[in-house]
Amino acid sequence: MSQEFDAVVVGSGPNGLAAAVTLAAAGLRVLVVEGADTAGGCCRTDQLTVTGFRHDLCSTAHPLAAASSFFRRFDLAGRGVRLVHPEVVFAQPLDGGRAGITYRSLDRTASELGPDDRAYRKVFSGLVHDSDQIVDWLFSAQRRPPRRPGVLVAFALAGLRPATAVASRFESDEARALFAGVAAHAMRPLESPPTAGVGLLLTALAHSVGWPVVEGGSARLVDALLAALHAAGGKLQTGWWVKSLKDLPPARAVLLDISPRQLLTIAGDRLPPRYRRALHRYRYGPGICKVDFALAGPVPWANEACRSAGTLHLGGSFEEIAASEREVAAGRHPESPYVLAVQPGATDASRAPAGQATLWAYTHVPAGSSLDVSDRMERQIERFAPGFRERVMAKAVRTAVEQERYDPNCVGGDIAGGIQDLRQTFARPLVRWDPYRTPAKGVYLCSASTTPGPGVHGRCGELAARSALLHTFSIREQPDLGLRGRLSTAALAAV
Repeated sequence: MSQEFDAVVVGSGPNGLAAAVTLAAAGLRVLVVEGADTAGGCCRTDQLTVTGFRHDLCSTAHPLAAASSFFRRFDLAGRGVRLVHPEVVFAQPLDGGRAGITYRSLDRTASELGPDDRAYRKVFSGLVHDSDQIVDWLFSAQRRPPRRPGVLVAFALAGLRPATAVASRFESDEARALFAGVAAHAMRPLESPPTAGVGLLLTALAHSVGWPVVEGGSARLVDALLAALHAAGGKLQTGWWVKSLKDLPPARAVLLDISPRQLLTIAGDRLPPRYRRALHRYRYGPGICKVDFALAGPVPWANEACRSAGTLHLGGSFEEIAASEREVAAGRHPESPYVLAVQPGATDASRAPAGQATLWAYTHVPAGSSLDVSDRMERQIERFAPGFRERVMAKAVRTAVEQERYDPNCVGGDIAGGIQDLRQTFARPLVRWDPYRTPAKGVYLCSASTTPGPGVHGRCGELAARSALLHTFSIREQPDLGLRGRLSTAALAAV
């Protein structure tokens, strides 16, 4: 009996859909299976609070989508997905109405840092100049040496260090705090390597491609991927929770956009003991407590420039943020937490009714926490935006436990797909030449728990799909992901 599908993809987050459209672009018959009722994983948009307010359920600011070679070839703009940029990329409010401000312009950012003008240029000028090459290698399978090894060596020498090493090069509270806020995206103590690399990369992207938001909500990006999949004849089935590979229809390849823990549950009986033991050793990081606010007006930041920022890192000085991240790593809930906030209305008016605003925010908490820490987050926002609480019309809170319940990939509420220490930055989920290909014939892992790791960039999915194309289907050519190929709307009309 002939198979209806050549490949089945389990999970419809950005990586799962990137895998699916890559396979479909190569001419394969593809089915995507999703447990939730709506596709997108953590890249969804919904009315979580009040009618007329649109909230992104997880991802909102998208520097990695803007930098991703997958999305460049997929041509988001050509498919109607508009990435819009705020005037201020990210900001770090401080007490007394002060703030560190990061603009797309490196020169403007450096010049406003006063005594750290020269130091800031010295740290970031080369990284910004070479950001394309750095990103293309870091977001590859990392099996081939880079075209210009010196660029990666320079980045590695600085990036494989703790954030404290880079911060020590700055004098001002503003510059030090700016780096603390961006390095804390690593969800690790700032004294731990490679937190410097996270801060350096994300800051370099701020000055090169920016940290845009998707106009209309992050779900528009998922909609474009789904439209391309359907154009190539692929299918999506939602509301289908997979408990075993036996639940799936026959196919030559199965690609799993899931965590290593789920891989053990779904496919453990087909994996050799040594591989299973390695998956058991895979470690997950802290969780998040996330709050979405519907506001009667924009956040009244004490610092005027913060009102134009897309993203804000709250927590005060470098020392305060470092202390907060140490508390989380020790299994405690900080009283004065680091808060990452995004105000999409700074550049996208469609997120709320006229004159009103949405605010997206989360803080790090111990893995598996069921504690609602939204009051602590509100106090931190109020600290830098007096009068904020008076503008809150409604809020929706999701604890770390609820985050995992919503998306099982987020083990313990970990939205990064696994801890990002030195080992698991490069060995995801374990040390293998091809991390996507499992020992089970035709079974591949394509989630953020593989190289190159977390973020909305699609590369984990695309690279897993290319491994499947080579090893299962003997297809060596890179599929055309653009509008001229099988993924075009013209192809849909011809079906």
